[in-house]
Amino acid sequence: MDAVDAALCAFRGDAWECLRATHTQPYPADLRRRLLALQDNPNSAISLPEWMQLDEAVARCFAETALTLMREHDLGPEDLAVIGAHGQTVFHDPRGVGSSLQLGNPSRIAAATGVTTVADFRRADIALGGEGAPLVPAFHHALFASADARAVLNLGGIANLTVLPGAAATAVSGFDIGPANALMDDWCALHKQQPYDEQGLWAATGTVKQELLGALLDDPYFCEAPPKSTGRDRFNLRWAEERYPSLKRLLAEDVQRTFCALTAESVARAVKGQKPTPKRLLVCGGGTGNLTLMRDLSERLAPVAVTPTNEYGLDARWVEAAAFAWLAIQRIHQLPGNLPSVTGARRTACLGGVYHP
Repeated sequence: MDAVDAALCAFRGDAWECLRATHTQPYPADLRRRLLALQDNPNSAISLPEWMQLDEAVARCFAETALTLMREHDLGPEDLAVIGAHGQTVFHDPRGVGSSLQLGNPSRIAAATGVTTVADFRRADIALGGEGAPLVPAFHHALFASADARAVLNLGGIANLTVLPGAAATAVSGFDIGPANALMDDWCALHKQQPYDEQGLWAATGTVKQELLGALLDDPYFCEAPPKSTGRDRFNLRWAEERYPSLKRLLAEDVQRTFCALTAESVARAVKGQKPTPKRLLVCGGGTGNLTLMRDLSERLAPVAVTPTNEYGLDARWVEAAAFAWLAIQRIHQLPGNLPSVTGARRTACLGGVYHP
């Protein structure tokens, strides 16, 4: 929840060709603070005017990010087929409330850019009994499936895993593992006044506290069978302190190192629990820049080869943004975007609503 990523992707029909260009635009500090507060405290009171202000502010950020990328590459609305706007998730509870909410008015994005926009990708899957997440496994399958057993790991705020046991889409599985960068980022912001731990260098100065690690790993979510999905509304610093009330008595760098180990250990357990165990783990997302985390993953998963997706044709930092471009193309061609074997939905479905300028 630090910035909006825009990926300019080329397709031939509904077939992926390549990533052409990218742009990242940070959220304004006050907007980011308000969004984090809303997600970390889903039961907090918020007025309808403030709610709509957030919806419009997120939409303006998405639109400006797209427009900047268009200006940088001399592109007009007529040059683009569609914008896939995931929006900003502030609430996700497919089992309880039975819905998922992303802010960012798509009509505002379409009007500002002049480009047809697809948004609200998750709720159609939830309406069919699915988790509405993760949705990127269908894209992972389209790009990275092979005859050999492999898996794709996305390290965003939350870690999610796609298991590709072969070329058949019906055999694909996937689920949210638990926290990836969310806890580390929030702890770093609290103690270092920085949005994230650059290359994991601060974590590298600390020591893993086994008692803390054990208390966090004891959360029942890690043992739940898929399909399952989660978010920062569950895995946040409040959760960590509830699991381990003495958290703030520990050295800050030791907590950071333990949060890093939590991500690595939960991922390792998830990957090793697959039958057959994948031979390769393709890694994407912002967490690939955390060298301490990547080293932890390699050590815990050996002899599984842990490799960023760059070596498989797509920059690891842009897989998530590219996935929603692909999902938007699927919607425009009236093709399914979900995998019931991943989300638990009763059937495949076209995902997202279409908003014309």
